[in-house]
Amino acid sequence: MKIVKIGAQQDSAFNFLNKTELLKLKTKAMRSGVWFKALQRIDRVLIDLTIKVADTVRSPKLAKSILSLARKLESVMESGFSRVCREIGLPLAQKLSIVAQKLGNTSAKSWATDSAFAIYLAAMHFSGSKIFGSN
Repeated sequence: MKIVKIGAQQDSAFNFLNKTELLKLKTKAMRSGVWFKALQRIDRVLIDLTIKVADTVRSPKLAKSILSLARKLESVMESGFSRVCREIGLPLAQKLSIVAQKLGNTSAKSWATDSAFAIYLAAMHFSGSKIFGSN
């Protein structure tokens, strides 16, 4: 589930904030065991009441609060390797892309957003390869 930001993308954010999507998020969080661990009671109550009372969220303040909680749940539910790919693999891919472009490789521009390359780099980093200065 992709979570969008409040602001310029406010219409698409409000599309996410409907009863069905909130129920999906709650169910996913409960099944993964993070619903009670990641959220305080007041946060759980806010989501539960929003599900019970509103079909869609129209208040910008409520939307901002719900999206903040949804981001928190999504980050906690993210697997460890996915986090490594996002936090380590993608920045490495971007740096290598810039270096390769400076050396004249014009096709290296696509490396910065290539998810398979980022996964490979994260796996290499995770395994402790000396290529990236680990160990």
